[in-house]
Amino acid sequence: MNMNMMLNERRKGEMEVEENGNGGGRGYTEDGTVDLRGNPVLRSKRGGWTACSFVVVYEVFERMAYYGISSNLVIYLTKKLRQGTVTSSNNVTNWVGTIWMTPILGAYFADAVLGRYWTFLISAAIYLSGMTLLTLAVSLPGLKPPSCNSGTDCKEASTLQLGVFFGALYTLAVGTGGTKPNISTIGADQFDDFDPKEKGQKLSFFNWWMFSIFFGTLFANTVLVYIQDNVGWTLGYGLPTLGLLISILIFLAGTPYYRHKVPTGSPFTKMARVILAALRKWKTPIPSDPKELYELDLTEYAKKGKYRIDSTPTLRFLNKACVRTGATSPWILCTVTAVEETKQILRMIPILIATFVPSTMIAQISTLFVKQGTTLERKIGSFEIPPASLAGFVTISMLISVVLYDRFFVRIMAKWTKNPRGITLLQRMGTGMVIHIIIMVVASLTDRYRLRVAKDHGVVASGKQIPLSIFVLLPQFSLMGMADAFLEVAKIEFFYDQAPESMKSLGTSYSMTSLGIGSFLSSFLLSTVSHLTKRNGHKGWILNNLNASHLDYYYAFFAVLNLLNFIFFLVMTKFYVYKAEVSDSLIILEEVLKSRTNHVVAKQEAASRFNLA
Repeated sequence: MNMNMMLNERRKGEMEVEENGNGGGRGYTEDGTVDLRGNPVLRSKRGGWTACSFVVVYEVFERMAYYGISSNLVIYLTKKLRQGTVTSSNNVTNWVGTIWMTPILGAYFADAVLGRYWTFLISAAIYLSGMTLLTLAVSLPGLKPPSCNSGTDCKEASTLQLGVFFGALYTLAVGTGGTKPNISTIGADQFDDFDPKEKGQKLSFFNWWMFSIFFGTLFANTVLVYIQDNVGWTLGYGLPTLGLLISILIFLAGTPYYRHKVPTGSPFTKMARVILAALRKWKTPIPSDPKELYELDLTEYAKKGKYRIDSTPTLRFLNKACVRTGATSPWILCTVTAVEETKQILRMIPILIATFVPSTMIAQISTLFVKQGTTLERKIGSFEIPPASLAGFVTISMLISVVLYDRFFVRIMAKWTKNPRGITLLQRMGTGMVIHIIIMVVASLTDRYRLRVAKDHGVVASGKQIPLSIFVLLPQFSLMGMADAFLEVAKIEFFYDQAPESMKSLGTSYSMTSLGIGSFLSSFLLSTVSHLTKRNGHKGWILNNLNASHLDYYYAFFAVLNLLNFIFFLVMTKFYVYKAEVSDSLIILEEVLKSRTNHVVAKQEAASRFNLA
């Protein structure tokens, strides 16, 4: 991207706005955002933190709804649908995997067809219908198995009951496919990258986004989980459904304040054109001078509030797509910017792959970590702690860590590194991966201690409750929250920032794809390890009776897997080149601020000379 020319275009636009009396450069947005009718929008009327407040409050309620279902799902599958440890855990991770994979489809419709706002609303309606059906599935006698207190000879769920329950779960998953990749992107769209003040606000957006949404998660992991375990599943699922309805209404209330990005066409089509054009011209030499490559004039991009990107030497083969050969078909000749956008998406894939294993660790929170809790002493006086409520400590730890990170760590490190983020996004992700290694080591040692206490008290074979406080699991839950503050926040921000401007929803879906594949990987590893460790007459590591299992071995295996993955991540980061708009963002901000200051000073001096004359 030609930085100087872009800055000149911006300065020219700011002067024109000032001359037209629109608030000294604070008039219309310059990033191409519009209202729902396609009209340009004023900064003073739309966007900013005012619009974001509706989006953030929506996410608080939506997280309450989602985690109100997912946090305790393994308990419902075990106690109500009578499924075993491996089956119930895999059903949870397979569903969660689907939840996080469908955003790819939602991102496609948002970027290519409907736009983010309408894709979000249609998906929210599907989401709500799934939640409503799920509430009915746990409430109506004909849609759930009869209760059984004996623990033996209990009637299993019928095919119809299972079909309705899982049908509701996967309807919900389809709905989240359109809400998850678009809601955070809609929030980020409320800040204009061409405005220094708003650009600065955007740097903190993702931290406070995560901070706000985890309030909903905390409520789900404490209050809702307690209601489900002690009051009933009807109310326990009915409240999240009501919360989702409220969240959609809150989002709709903010409609007059939102800025919208116009759909720019399918990102997959754009990428396919570049790859096919390069393959068709694989024998064509690339000119030594990048200026000979095909590109549109800068003004064509400036009119639409878009970036033009200069050619880079990385993934050089794709540069063949913009070599002129006489043909003008978009499937044979692509612009340099289109090629560079494709490169940006492809360059992130190795980093995406490196996040799969940490995402597998996150899947343990709502499965094996919760199942461990069911074997431990949970009473404080007459109050019994729901096992899934320990996930609330993940939330609390994460909230505290995000605040400390944003308020202190960033400021201290920024003075040392001269980076406005304190450390780079990849360094932040790497720190989270190191914490994941520590988590699995701690979890392994903790479970070894749990098994020793079970043996000492003779409850291994019976599977009865171990006289050991559930709070012995607190360190692994708390450390998981700290890891999230580094890895998960940085992952969302990284894939959003590094994605091309026209493919932001697709970039955001990368972080969700990571969680989806991590969940499927968790199912695969759990089934495979369970099967392999039962060979040759061995009893296996993961049984329905966790007191006779060896989760300590399984967690140790995860620690080694995380270490190997971290080494892979370090290698991949050595070859990664940050997108120019992000790495040079501080320079751009400083230059624009200087240009505005100089422009205002010049006008004041001119006015002063005129008055003196």
